[in-house]
Amino acid sequence: MRLVQYKDTAGAQHVAVVEDAKTLIPLKAVASTRELASIAISQGVTMIEAAKARLGDTSVDYDEVAKSGRLLPPITHADPAHFLVTGTGLTHLGSASARANMHKADNKAADETDSMKMFRMGVEGGKPKAGAPGVQPEWFYKGDGSVVANPGADIPSPSFALDGSEEPEIAAIYVIDPEGTPVRIGFAIGNEFSDHVMERQNYLYLAHSKLRACAMGPELLLGDLPSHVEGTSRLYRDGKVIWEKPFLSGEDNMSHSLANLEYHHFKYDLFCRPGDVHAHFFGTATLSFADGIKTQDGDEFEIEAAPFGRALRNRLKTQAERKVTIRSI
Repeated sequence: MRLVQYKDTAGAQHVAVVEDAKTLIPLKAVASTRELASIAISQGVTMIEAAKARLGDTSVDYDEVAKSGRLLPPITHADPAHFLVTGTGLTHLGSASARANMHKADNKAADETDSMKMFRMGVEGGKPKAGAPGVQPEWFYKGDGSVVANPGADIPSPSFALDGSEEPEIAAIYVIDPEGTPVRIGFAIGNEFSDHVMERQNYLYLAHSKLRACAMGPELLLGDLPSHVEGTSRLYRDGKVIWEKPFLSGEDNMSHSLANLEYHHFKYDLFCRPGDVHAHFFGTATLSFADGIKTQDGDEFEIEAAPFGRALRNRLKTQAERKVTIRSI
């Protein structure tokens, strides 16, 4: 089952089951996936069971919702400060070559970069036995819920950015229950948009390069993630595809298990605050930047993978310069 969040023509928020590529079935008496998750947690049922129990008897035109710009991310929070967006890198079996390409690194063992060392650590220890923690992955913070662009909306790039390029990834979505236990409610396809030119200048700029907008959805996949996911990432300019490449994800194509990535995020008490929402990106091995593509204002990103339904599309929009003023009182 897949869910979407959207607004009706009056601006009220709804959550709906995706019946097919053109039809949404709104749920009754529930306005968000977070609210549905709270119900499922309190009743001790799955998200699918909770959704089926509230399935309405009317339908909505999916294309019309999308065309009118009323799609929302698959998870939201009334207070964006309680929606944390994070991720891990160098988690996929092809990611080291892409990163090395980006950094123009020599991959010889004697001179390997920190990126290659991190990748090798993941290959050797990223899939531990059940119940045991493995090697920790690279980790980064992107921002709070305010950085998540709606599906179909512009994805903003700051005026000071040196680059703004896509990263096609899968994000897991979590809510923290009243006892402080993370509860995974589903998965979404995402664009973990980053500044690769800044990162290439110096790897210590990774934190700066990740403090950017991102996008995910529009659909939330409930249940387990397939172990093998095949998708396609495209870049459009003036309506024409200028770059296109398949990408692979799922545990079969990763150097870390999902359980290990989750452990090394939620081992911190900071991330187990009741009521919070988390979206955690799991990394990628496919970047247009690694193939020499330079994005420009107005380019459109498209990321799709069959298990996640409708493709995620966003247009790059460079923001106007904002003067930074500091007051002292």
